[in-house]
Parts: sequence; structure tokens; C-alpha cells
Amino acid sequence: MSATKRFTAVSAVAAAVLSTLATAPVAVASADSVLQTPLAGHHLVGHGGLVLHSTSGNWAGYAATGSTFNSVSASWVQPAVTCGSATTYSSFWVGIDGDGSNSVEQTGTEADCSGGRAYYSSWYEMYPAYPVNYSNTVSPGDHFTATVSASGSTFTLKLSDTTKGWTKTTTKSSSSASKASAEVIAEAPSSSSGVLPLSKFGTASFTGSTANGQAIGNYSPDKINMATGSTTKATTSALSGGGNFSVTWNHS
Repeated sequence: MSATKRFTAVSAVAAAVLSTLATAPVAVASADSVLQTPLAGHHLVGHGGLVLHSTSGNWAGYAATGSTFNSVSASWVQPAVTCGSATTYSSFWVGIDGDGSNSVEQTGTEADCSGGRAYYSSWYEMYPAYPVNYSNTVSPGDHFTATVSASGSTFTLKLSDTTKGWTKTTTKSSSSASKASAEVIAEAPSSSSGVLPLSKFGTASFTGSTANGQAIGNYSPDKINMATGSTTKATTSALSGGGNFSVTWNHS
């Protein structure tokens, strides 16, 4: 990856985060107020221009670049969040683009807190369009498998809760997608005011992470830790087996 790679800052979006929802376990805020956004951060580059690792204000996980990516896939167990009085957010997803580009084609799950209560949900998003929440129930401990694939300008976003036995498949088109990265990410979502406080999700374990049908580790992907200033919010483990890793919460 180039030492001169551009990074996209967290975009300003409309609508502030909505107030607490006192209903069944769904997202804390509506789909038009919270976004999963492109990576905002910087690379640590070593000799020869090789990326050693990245620090990001909103992403933790692995991102592969240096090729055209037509598919990305991974599995994870939905983390259980520990909630206090603060309103916090976290999301777990696979996607194409977003590392050095202004679009992201992605699908995944959410684990948020408001009023001391946890809310879990699932969604797809064709950023910069707003995410669309699925109505299916999500519970901590559910096993998920997600795939985003591209054929020309057509993207298929598939999310399966193999514990509850449901699958959502969405087909969308994008003529602006560059397909320049593939990633498996835990994220602190954003609103119009910037990156939101990160939910205390413990450890999120991702397995079987692939890009273009092969282990994501084959692309020497960038390992990304989430940090703001001197505060490390989440740390990413080393890859094992080419596609297995974990992200551990450190700080909101």
C-alpha cells in the first residue's frame, strides 16, 4: 500500500442522534441519524513504503487494498454490550471500499446502549446513502455470516443469523464504487457531530475472513486499531489461519 494513500475524514451527515427508544430491542437511533462511515485515520509506514499498521478514530479490524475486490466475507458472534448511563454505539460488519474512498458497500450488526439498556439490530448500507435497518430480531450470542459481492456495478449484500435461521439478501447498484478495498471491521458509528461514543462490547471474534474468495491474510491487510489522540478505544489481534482475529474494547 502506498505511503501517500489518502484517507477520508468522517463525513458530516444530517440529523442528530434521536432520543431513547423505549420499545423492543431495536437500534437506539433511526437509520437516518447514525452512519457507518469510511475509515478516518492514518497509516504507520515502514521502510520501503510498507504499511505496518493503522490508527483510526472509528475503525478496528483488517482492511485489504492493492487490488480490485469483488467479494468479502466473514463470520462473527454478536457481542453483548455492558451499558451504563451513557448512550453508546458499536457495529460489526464486512464491506467493500471505504479505505481511501468515499463509498462503502457493507452489511452487519449493531450493539448500542441508551438509558442503561442494550439494543441490538442489523442493517445494510451503501454509504454515503443512509443505512437501512432490518426488522429481524438480533440477540447477543447469535452467530452471523456476512458477504458483500460485486458484479460490475451491482452489489449483493447478504447477512445470515445462523442461530435464529434468518437471511437477508439485498441487491443494490453503484456506479461510483471503486472496489479498491475489502474489510472486516468493528466500528464506532458516526452522526452529524462526528464519531459517537463506543459501546463496551468486550471482545468481537471474527472468523473465516476472506477477500475475493481467499483468506484476507493473503493480501497482507492493514491491521487497524481504534484510537483518538492518546486514548486507545479498541485493539485488533494478529491474524490466525489467514482470516481469524478479534477486536477488544478498551475505552468509549
